[in-house]
Amino acid sequence: MKLSERSGSIADDPFPGRHPTSHERMTGLPWDASYHHGPAPWDIGQPQAAVARVASEGGFAGAVLDAGCGTGENALHVASLGLSVLGVDVAETALAIARQKAAERGIEVEFDTGDALQLERLGRMFETVLDCGLFHTFDGDERTRYVASLASVTRHDGTLYVLCFSDDGPDTGPHPIRQEELRAAFNSSNGWNVAAIKPDRIQTRFHDDNGAPAWFATIKRI
Repeated sequence: MKLSERSGSIADDPFPGRHPTSHERMTGLPWDASYHHGPAPWDIGQPQAAVARVASEGGFAGAVLDAGCGTGENALHVASLGLSVLGVDVAETALAIARQKAAERGIEVEFDTGDALQLERLGRMFETVLDCGLFHTFDGDERTRYVASLASVTRHDGTLYVLCFSDDGPDTGPHPIRQEELRAAFNSSNGWNVAAIKPDRIQTRFHDDNGAPAWFATIKRI
């Protein structure tokens, strides 16, 4: 049976014993199922404009981690600039698509299976970490674990970028986040300093060309 023909179930997860996230419990399906019947809602076939903008400004440096990379458009864009990039995701189907894109485009980049809530298992450290559309899928308890997971792989004085749906404006995404929630999640007590949170946009397959309201946060590891 082809992957595109499968609906999938949480039991199909490649991480035995991994607890389904709140998003998976809500839908009753693993993240991988999002890619079985064509592009996922967030899979726009190109890097997010905010990511491309920061990359053009030299915002990515050293070893780069894309946490929850999906089919790899953001990771591929950053890697095309000559940086060392690892994209990780729990969705094997998405990773297979990402690797195929890399081969077709001749871009040197790594894609590997990885649980965003257990990034320490990578056994690696990164100067720059990108979260594009992942933070807003976690509930409160998961956020605490996720922030600690990010801290375990981000070098001190390294930079984390978070692009997430915002609650500020009409036609918001399905998991809108208040700015105060970002600041509460990333604070000095758990090793972070929020340098800036600015209004931005996230493109999706279900919004018009202007996308959905977003926050773009620049967060430093301390």
